[in-house]
Amino acid sequence: MTESVRIDLHTHSTASDGTDSPAELVRHAAAAGLDVVAITDHDTTRGWAEAEAARPAGLTLVRGMEMSCTGMGEDGHPVPVHLLAYLFDPTDRGFAEERERLRGERVARVRAMAEKMAADGLPIDPVAVMATAGPAVGRPHLAQALVAAGVVESVDAAFRELLAPHGPYYAEKADTPLTTAVRLIAAAGGVSVIAHARARKRGRLLALDDIRELAGLGLGGLEIDHPDHNAADRLVLTELSRELDLVRTGSSDYHGSNKTIEIGACGTAVDQYEALIDKASGTPVIAP
Repeated sequence: MTESVRIDLHTHSTASDGTDSPAELVRHAAAAGLDVVAITDHDTTRGWAEAEAARPAGLTLVRGMEMSCTGMGEDGHPVPVHLLAYLFDPTDRGFAEERERLRGERVARVRAMAEKMAADGLPIDPVAVMATAGPAVGRPHLAQALVAAGVVESVDAAFRELLAPHGPYYAEKADTPLTTAVRLIAAAGGVSVIAHARARKRGRLLALDDIRELAGLGLGGLEIDHPDHNAADRLVLTELSRELDLVRTGSSDYHGSNKTIEIGACGTAVDQYEALIDKASGTPVIAP
């Protein structure tokens, strides 16, 4: 590989909360000039097979997932964290069971939120929302339903006004402790990377000391170049990754039309991508 290679290691499809099907996602990646793309839907591997079958010639596919976790915030209280898991064995029993539990939490949470909306007279059909979204249902699916019903003007507005933690319809779900998730991914031969750890606009931040502890448990890397990270926080994460000998990744966090960020907006350096691949033993990349 050369430094001209374009690598995006964080994208979503309709298998979770993106708007491109897995097949459309890999075709879009190739058309955008990417050489490597990772499919990382929330708490599911459901899109892997379709993405592999539709992979255009010349595109390398990295199979992964974004896992819903809980860590310790800078304020000393639990905080939601997303953990990217790459190239793990999907048949590993312990990790498969935890993914199934997380999907159950997702379904129960969104159903409760939709039913509360309907009870309050909002034009939301809980059954239709659940049927459309599938097992990786999340708040974005409710946001889309609210936009379609004319309750709010955009997905962003839905999150600001109704679906945020301080909003009237928010419901909790039991996510996986980060320490448990890192161990499960490692046991399945995968590589764990903390996603957008300094995305301030998303709320409270994960404590840096929590990341240091996770590095001792098998954490593989940090997502540094991300659209939600400012320059100062990218520097903080870069220095921390060097201190802890963690892989440094960059990604768009592409969701199709659900977000304004285009695929390939941020990328991963070739040497860091190769370091990540070298750490994995669960499942191979699918290369030309």
